[in-house]
Amino acid sequence: MCGIVGVISLRDKSIQIQGLIEMLKKVAHRGPDDAGYLLFHTGLKHASKVSFYQAFSDQKFAHLSPLLPTIQAQESQKEINRHDWDIFMGHRRLAIIDKSPAGHQPMSDLSKNIWLSYNGEIYNFLEIKQELEHIGYQFFTKSDTEVIIYAYIAWGIECIKHFNGMFAFVLYDNFAKKVFFARDRYGIKPLYYAFDSHQNIIFSSENKAIIEYAKYLKKIDYEALLEYFTFQNIFTNKTFFADIKLLEAGHYIEIDLCKRDIQKHQYWDFCFHETLLLKDENEYKEELERLFKQAVKRQLIADVPVGAYLSGGIDSGGICAVASQLLPFLNTFTIGFDLTSAKGVELGFDERQISEYLSYLFQTEHYEMVLKSGDMERCLNAFTYHLEEPRVGQSYPNYYAAKLASRFVKVVLSGCGGDELFGGYPWRYHSSMQCKNFEEYIDQYYFLWQRLVPNAELKKLFAPIYDKVQHVWTKDIFRQVLQTRQIHAHSKEDYINNSLYFEAKTFLHGLLMVEDKLSMAHSLEVRVPFLDNELVDFAEKIPLSFKLSSLQDITINENNLKEKQALRFQKSNDGKKILRTMLEHFVPKDITQAVKKGFSSPDSSWFEGESMEFIKKKLFDKNAIIFEFLDYNTCTELIAQHLYGKQNKRLLIWSLLNFHEWCNLHLGEQYA
Repeated sequence: MCGIVGVISLRDKSIQIQGLIEMLKKVAHRGPDDAGYLLFHTGLKHASKVSFYQAFSDQKFAHLSPLLPTIQAQESQKEINRHDWDIFMGHRRLAIIDKSPAGHQPMSDLSKNIWLSYNGEIYNFLEIKQELEHIGYQFFTKSDTEVIIYAYIAWGIECIKHFNGMFAFVLYDNFAKKVFFARDRYGIKPLYYAFDSHQNIIFSSENKAIIEYAKYLKKIDYEALLEYFTFQNIFTNKTFFADIKLLEAGHYIEIDLCKRDIQKHQYWDFCFHETLLLKDENEYKEELERLFKQAVKRQLIADVPVGAYLSGGIDSGGICAVASQLLPFLNTFTIGFDLTSAKGVELGFDERQISEYLSYLFQTEHYEMVLKSGDMERCLNAFTYHLEEPRVGQSYPNYYAAKLASRFVKVVLSGCGGDELFGGYPWRYHSSMQCKNFEEYIDQYYFLWQRLVPNAELKKLFAPIYDKVQHVWTKDIFRQVLQTRQIHAHSKEDYINNSLYFEAKTFLHGLLMVEDKLSMAHSLEVRVPFLDNELVDFAEKIPLSFKLSSLQDITINENNLKEKQALRFQKSNDGKKILRTMLEHFVPKDITQAVKKGFSSPDSSWFEGESMEFIKKKLFDKNAIIFEFLDYNTCTELIAQHLYGKQNKRLLIWSLLNFHEWCNLHLGEQYA
């Protein structure tokens, strides 16, 4: 698990050396164990076509990498400055597998022509390594990084289809004069890129490093703002910065330096489609159990201690149950909440009692942290810096969960993905049931996913910049996610599978982005066993009747908007039927059959109480930067609805606070 940065020149000018090391420092938290750099001269700008490179490590880590030269003398720096470098790769390493200096990156093959800077873990790398050894390849490290390099040499960029894991990498092939950017199937690991004014491509695990290299790229993307304040997420590859894009999950980019050509390719996508693979539900359950245990076992591979998040839910509980059987001891971590001022449904948000019970059953070494209302205020600045741009949910408890876990382990398992694969949100699928055609389905489902501000309010909210975004229809953005699925929509089951597809592509991706940024803020690697390739491939094909039990009994009055709004917050134990019954082998039945609860703090109560003055101070200030983009009166009216108990606007208030802090961090100088 690491941080990667770099610059690639696509034109005759060489890259600017100044600022490259500062760029890498911006992602130092992602890899405190080692730092490496590569400068490559491709030879394409000279008739001789001679290529050469200089690889070196940070002075701080020179003793860890004795085979690599370091920048120690002034003459070395002069040598670097006088060459026309075409490629820079930088790497910060969090050593998890093969902690020795042999795992240093950027790493190359023996010929020094294939170079890789890689972030992630390939859990099946030992199997791939054996396959490559069988056809004649030799290995000199115990790392999965070297396996990626020789898998590429053997199979080309199609090698990514062999990888079962999480990854984002940049690979340079000096033979073909090509650069590849690649991202894993599900988007567990991020990779950003941008073009600067010199037609250089700048890339990084986090956009803050790109901004460090080219500060003039801080122009805000108004369309991304509109997208976020509709869905509390960004469904496209946009970021809050107009010139910085996020490589989509399941995609790779191929850059031909000779032709100066850039092509993006999709190599994988979710496909929820029922196929009768097995005879009956028991056979499906047996196979699911086998794949689930295999996935957890795969993701325990590490040369450092591994722990796990343990909430009161079945997903993390099942993972901890299996992991505790495979490890001599397991550290587990839970975030609880002070409910002194909580009310209503939020009185049930603290799951520590269940977590402690599960810890007792699994005999784990258990740690807890209890959050109070002021903890959101205390972490908001650091949280916003590391998250980089708002994403789904009120996720600051995740920041504290990672902070807690990082004190004891370098790797932690998460239950993320179980809901999206197995139908964990049945109250969100109900709108699919009565649809007569695809457009009606889009209308129904789009209504449910206006999580922050409905269409009727968007024009008022964005009044200061509406002339710049009036051409954007967020419903079209929503539809575009599902456009390729339209041909499969013939039945109720098809529409519900469309919903599973949509949520895996958007909501799950948002959760994964949050998990990555907030864990790496504390140099912690988070693994997600539910997103094992074999487990996902199987889960996509499980018949819906095995995932959802009572869906057929529910009908909706299409004209009753209040009823549809209520469904957004309704909770049940209908979803994940087959997963619940399978996990009864590992977790007590009263937990597997419990009503689903999300991981959330009691902010609705806190925002009406202890945090009210903090909110007013931040968001009732007419001079705040956010009101360059959002209408002050509309914002304060919406906030007041919550503060005075008229309507639950906790998600909007949190998003406004997060955006307020983001503006101060990134735009403060422009509006000072």
